[in-house]
Amino acid sequence: MAGIPLSDDYPVRRVPTVTYALIAVNVAAYLLSPLSLLAVWYDAGDLPRQCAVEHYFLRWAAIPVELLGGAQVEGAGPCPAPGHTKVAWVSALTSMFMHGGALHLIGNMVYLFVFGPVVEDRLGRLRYLGLYLGSGLVATYAFALSQASAEVPLVGASGAISGVLGAYLLVQHRSRVVTLVLVIVPVRLPGWALVGTYFILQYFLYVSMSAYPGSDTGVAYAAHVYGFIAGALGALLMHRIRWRSGIRRSDVY
Repeated sequence: MAGIPLSDDYPVRRVPTVTYALIAVNVAAYLLSPLSLLAVWYDAGDLPRQCAVEHYFLRWAAIPVELLGGAQVEGAGPCPAPGHTKVAWVSALTSMFMHGGALHLIGNMVYLFVFGPVVEDRLGRLRYLGLYLGSGLVATYAFALSQASAEVPLVGASGAISGVLGAYLLVQHRSRVVTLVLVIVPVRLPGWALVGTYFILQYFLYVSMSAYPGSDTGVAYAAHVYGFIAGALGALLMHRIRWRSGIRRSDVY
């Protein structure tokens, strides 16, 4: 991410219940997963825990080759076959609420906590939820198309949250955001500058990884880029529909 946002100065008019619910679901999904040390009901041994993590990703994460109609990936190594029947398109949804570690989760939730309430307030709760899920799905399938033969699981809310950032750029770019630059220096930045810098950085990294596959860092930059574009286009479409319908901001819930 292009800096760590702390707060946005836009005064939201109602409690952002959808954003808080999304954060709660993401946190709960991680804490209940075998990746969490709090999930003590999984076997304590190294190998059983490792196998539980592998089965968790194979069952619920989005795997490009599966999404594009390939055979179900069964895994390899010392772990037994997971023995589940997977519905590929469902994994495109569930993968949005999975994270590979605590830092991955925290980084995503910080951005959702800062920018989500603003977009939810401007679009309305149902439209915002639709934009979040829709952007996440676009990001997941776009990544799958860019890595059609990959069997590596894709997890994380980054694609959906990138969609929220794309929508923010359209609906409330004039806000100022207190941001930690270089992790320690708080700076008030225009919202458009922070979000625009994020997109440029993700696009540059996506193009770089595409041009030099050997430098792949394991981050799905394609999902970030296409999720952002999907969110921006979705927000633009929603605003045009509202304008043509004569709907006032105060009428949207």
